[in-house]
Amino acid sequence: MPISSDALEQRLVDLEVKLSFTDDLLEHLNATVARQQEQIDLLLRELLQLRRQSDAEASPTFRSLRDEIPPHY
Repeated sequence: MPISSDALEQRLVDLEVKLSFTDDLLEHLNATVARQQEQIDLLLRELLQLRRQSDAEASPTFRSLRDEIPPHY
């Protein structure tokens, strides 16, 4: 049974609508992924900075026992 011209046109319109929504969703997801990658990059830079800071503070230096007295004394 052949498909009528109107039915074929309606199917085509439905496919175009689905494609439009799919394109919009893809653009939204790409923007989300790009934003998340920027956040990941920022967090990695901050982590590297904290590691460097921790390594610098952990270097062995002379410390007086007086510095070890708890603050309530």
